Amino acid sequence: MSTDGAPEQSPLPRRWPWLVRGFRGYAVRYVRKHFHAVRLSKSGGTFPATDEPLLVVLNHPSWWDPLIGVVLSREIAGRDHFAAIDAVAVRRYRFFTKLGFVGVDTKSLRGAADFLRAGRVVLSQPRRAFWVTAQGRFTDVRERPLALRSGVGHLAARLGAGVVLPVALEYTFWTESTPEALVRIGEPLRIADHPGLRGKEWTARIEAALTRNLDALNAEAMRRDPGAFAELLSGRSGVGGVYDVWRRLKAWVRGRKFDPSHDAATHGAES
Repeated sequence: MSTDGAPEQSPLPRRWPWLVRGFRGYAVRYVRKHFHAVRLSKSGGTFPATDEPLLVVLNHPSWWDPLIGVVLSREIAGRDHFAAIDAVAVRRYRFFTKLGFVGVDTKSLRGAADFLRAGRVVLSQPRRAFWVTAQGRFTDVRERPLALRSGVGHLAARLGAGVVLPVALEYTFWTESTPEALVRIGEPLRIADHPGLRGKEWTARIEAALTRNLDALNAEAMRRDPGAFAELLSGRSGVGGVYDVWRRLKAWVRGRKFDPSHDAATHGAES
């Protein structure tokens, strides 16, 4: 991810493209191993095709959020991706900076100022994306209000152009032993369409958009209908262990193709 055109005092990390590519491949394999699928809601929007800077605002239900974000970044080709992450994690794992993660101290005024400075530099150039889990802490997907940190609104108020995109995440178990990672893209908020909004007003507007988006995703998660989602990534199926060995043997004896999914067993495909 290039930093060309940024000021000399740029707070952005200098990314290593080869490491970014390698980590993206690792993240995809790791998510495949631990999830049944990553699914994108068909009722939501899509990632904007515009070259305008993109501020991606997510809720923060889990430790998995950054890795799911890496998987989603594959859907936005040709952009330089940066993400805000807790400064403690960056101090512990220095290589994160080479991946485009920006350390943010969420407990100090200086940390808030650093976040705004980094965000403005990232989003000062076209074809860049800045990913922010704006709740600032792990939060259950059913908790309301979302209570976004005000920094994301103050950042939006300082942008001259760009798009704010609310993205909802939820992790849930359906029929498999591994969970589903569910994603829904909300209505984009173009900076140019909201001139003169102050930081608090932007925060309220972004929170309202993300809440509507998350409410819609929560309802779809409860319906447990894979057909309502596009599958971005397929992962593990089946129960595993002796149970799947027995099912595989029965399928072979009957001349059938073995389907490891629990749905197949439930509907008698291997019974």
